[in-house]
Amino acid sequence: MVYISELQAKDVVSVSDGKRLGNIGDIDINLSTGKIEAIIISGSGKVLGFFGKDEEVSIPWNHIMKIGTDVILVKYPQAPQALIE
Repeated sequence: MVYISELQAKDVVSVSDGKRLGNIGDIDINLSTGKIEAIIISGSGKVLGFFGKDEEVSIPWNHIMKIGTDVILVKYPQAPQALIE
């Protein structure tokens, strides 16, 4: 069993370019099925924590390749699209 708090501590890394995307800030759960649909990566668009806005990136659950002890490897093309609300 894996706890959400354990997932949040792991770095999310793209297997396509090896870039660190960030850490899991939230998850998207389908309430009808009870399954996780996506992980939400919290961005760091702020300068010194003051200016700008945080962007969130949504990565579909089926794009997760491997959950390791320290990292989560995801199949995601180049720069991920920001989550549109």
